[in-house]
Amino acid sequence: MTDHDEGVSTLAKQGSITFVGNVVNGILGFGIVMLMTRFVSPSVYGLFVLATSVILFMQVFANLGLPLAIDYFVPQYLADEERGKAKGVIVQVTATVLVTSSLVAFALAASAGFVGDFFREPSMEVALLLLSVTIPMLAIYNVLLTSYYSIKKLQYRVIMRDLVRPIVRFSITAGLLLIGYGLLGLIVGYVVGLFVAISIGAAVFTYKAWDLLTADLELVAPKPLVTYSVPLAMTSVVFVLMGHVDYFVLGFYLSSDDVGIYRVGYMLGSGLMIIFNSLSPVFKPLIAETREDVELVQARFRTMARWIAGITLPIAIVVSLGASSYLSVLYTPQYAEASAVVALLAAAFLFNVTFGGPDGSLLQGMGYSRMVFANTLVLFGANFLVSLALVPIVGIEGAAIGSATALFLVGALTLIEIYYLDGIHPFTREFGKIVAAGVPAAIAGTPVVYLLESDLLVVVALPAVVIGTYLLTLLASDAFTEEDARMLGEFSPRLEKWLPVG
Repeated sequence: MTDHDEGVSTLAKQGSITFVGNVVNGILGFGIVMLMTRFVSPSVYGLFVLATSVILFMQVFANLGLPLAIDYFVPQYLADEERGKAKGVIVQVTATVLVTSSLVAFALAASAGFVGDFFREPSMEVALLLLSVTIPMLAIYNVLLTSYYSIKKLQYRVIMRDLVRPIVRFSITAGLLLIGYGLLGLIVGYVVGLFVAISIGAAVFTYKAWDLLTADLELVAPKPLVTYSVPLAMTSVVFVLMGHVDYFVLGFYLSSDDVGIYRVGYMLGSGLMIIFNSLSPVFKPLIAETREDVELVQARFRTMARWIAGITLPIAIVVSLGASSYLSVLYTPQYAEASAVVALLAAAFLFNVTFGGPDGSLLQGMGYSRMVFANTLVLFGANFLVSLALVPIVGIEGAAIGSATALFLVGALTLIEIYYLDGIHPFTREFGKIVAAGVPAAIAGTPVVYLLESDLLVVVALPAVVIGTYLLTLLASDAFTEEDARMLGEFSPRLEKWLPVG
């Protein structure tokens, strides 16, 4: 392995681009939910969440997991200068998912009444009929996203996913809610935002990847695509179902009000995914292109794990301690009921994303798609069974316990599997310093929550105290490495010189 891994530079550059996009997307996403929770009741918002959960679940069947083959095979073909085959993968996947997604959309539209009856929500039939058109749209949307991942040009993905879609959706939704359209306003904003994002994303990809798209088409054998994709398709089915099973169980046992309140808590807790989601799209191709070099893979995994843990840990402490205040200020006081949900999920997501994430991006990059599928079955099974047992007893906290249990379990499985198969692990002395720095940060933040009576003051003061203490602890423990300095240098040479390295 060379002294300076260029993959780390790529991870930093592209990760910083996606991070900015994720921050903008997150702000606009929170803004949309804040808008919804102020203009519609929790029951209407909960109904919309249930309907979109059904759509997102069905669209996984529609694309057969094939978009995931793009950012696995295309980087390899491009590395071998086989541009025709890289184009062939994109063309074959696009044509296939267009057909399958259209069929699934028709099937859902035909069964919309049955789904509405199952959840005892008559209005859901109309919502599903209107939203069914988004199933083929989401299939093409996912093809575009993974195409951007495969060529490591994530700035264009940021334009489509993190800027155009949320801005258009927010604008349309706000306008329709202001003139009193309620549920219809939420649906139209969702559909129009997706349509405009796909249109602009396709135009940008065509322009920026023109040399790839104009290469002589060379169709590839479908068997490797299917062999890789089918386990991940099943993984995606289970994974998406896992992500929405909470809403399904809550919708069956409780009311749409509870679904809406839980969704807000889940959204705040899962906000910790922002760093992982920024690095993961480029991390998987980086692993895939060097998967035979175990030493290099481990070095990249350790770098990613340290950065994810180092940035995510103080955020987890802030949202866990101040959950009630953040829910009350960002949304309305009635949503503070989900504070325990936020704390449980923050801890679970922190653990899970540090060691590969709920989608198993490390295992995917190493080619272990069947193992990812098996892990996802565990993820879904644990979440479903625990939620099913606890929701009727303890309400929305039962769903949170189910999700947290599953995330902890799969994070641990990923660590065990990757160590057993390749001897890879992320644990170093430097990693330990990152985790240990969270203890004084949490201790310093606790009095802020209990001594300040104003929720707004807690929202402002808590991040300053926790993050400030955390950074001082890292400096005092000499936790930064040469690799950290190089990573920071990709953002600013001045930061690289400033960072004290032991």
